[in-house]
Amino acid sequence: MRKLHLALATTDIEATVRDYSSRLGQEPDLIVPQTYALWRTEQLNLSVRNTGSGESGTLRHLGWEADDAEAFTCDVDCNGILWERFAPEHQAKEIKDAWPDVEYEPKV
Repeated sequence: MRKLHLALATTDIEATVRDYSSRLGQEPDLIVPQTYALWRTEQLNLSVRNTGSGESGTLRHLGWEADDAEAFTCDVDCNGILWERFAPEHQAKEIKDAWPDVEYEPKV
């Protein structure tokens, strides 16, 4: 199965979590306080990250969460947009690498 991955920048994680939880009808699967939040719905893998650069609401990258992905890969499309392709366990490893103290296992 494939889910669209959408990664956005924010400067206010708390407000974004409240707003997007309401829009998606569920709480995030993971919150790293003041830094990152991840929602995994049946259709969408959405992450928001505090960039601290005033770029709130901008696209960081797109991608596919795909069960059959053998590795985490990236490429750039004709519009200069970064696309990632990964399985849930690859994203979990990326999260653990970025925040070693965070406990996260994707719900399968």
